[in-house]
Amino acid sequence: MRILFTGGSGKAGKHVVPYLLAQGHRVLNVDRVPLEHPGVDNRLADITDAGQIFDVMQSYAGFDELDPGTGVPKFDAVVHFAAVPRILLTPDNECYRVNTIGTYNVIDAAVKAGVKKIIFASSETTYGVCFADGERKPDYLPVDEDHPVVPEDSYAMSKVVNEVTARSFQLRSGADIYGLRINNVIEPHEYKQNFPAYMKDPATRRRNFFAYIDARDLGHMVDRCLATDGLGFEVFNVANEDHSVAESTPELIDRFYEGVPVAEMGEYETFYSIAKAKKLVGFAPRHGWRDELGEKV
Repeated sequence: MRILFTGGSGKAGKHVVPYLLAQGHRVLNVDRVPLEHPGVDNRLADITDAGQIFDVMQSYAGFDELDPGTGVPKFDAVVHFAAVPRILLTPDNECYRVNTIGTYNVIDAAVKAGVKKIIFASSETTYGVCFADGERKPDYLPVDEDHPVVPEDSYAMSKVVNEVTARSFQLRSGADIYGLRINNVIEPHEYKQNFPAYMKDPATRRRNFFAYIDARDLGHMVDRCLATDGLGFEVFNVANEDHSVAESTPELIDRFYEGVPVAEMGEYETFYSIAKAKKLVGFAPRHGWRDELGEKV
């Protein structure tokens, strides 16, 4: 597929784009800085500028596309990851502005260009736990896509707004538009760097539901969404099947989730349910801390 990918130079994107290239896709990375990786086409643009995004959506990816003499090819899909990635990086109103206006511009340009497959990055923060002021427990476990979204910060607010925006564009266009509620993204080097501390103090992972997603498996999830047609508008939790700490699911429930209704769960099953992604698009994460570090850390 010929894919326009926004934010491919970021923490997640710099792993997802190479994964997509390895599957045979062509990727034009649209970002403020280029991604230096063999085979990636880059275009520097600002997603909050509608004119720039409309132009890129109708552009050549590279010089080789001039050779056939048949005009500008159409993109088969758009993957939108560009964003201010969390709170406490920019002023709150700037985070909200960039994320909401940027997403509107990207989806609007894609739909008007006739793109029929759009995948965008939403977030675990939509459930209101990650950036809550104080402790907020989920309404029930495991947290699935039907759990209420209850944001109280500018980043999570922007992601909830983006989901509503995407749903509205899908209703008007009929395109497949899938939102990924991505959990804490872990790069390969971060297993040795960070996970020993998680094992020593599991409480530090409470705000992430004790969950995570390997950046390479996020690439797999995006590819599965590209290959799955006809779902209309959907949102998917994206995480590993295991926790990011050594404790079992029952041990974590006893320690951190007293009083929270819990469905029957496996011994190490994630609290951030990925059952929907597994069922509807065939998501099957393969990279986890137990393989990277061994059972004992």
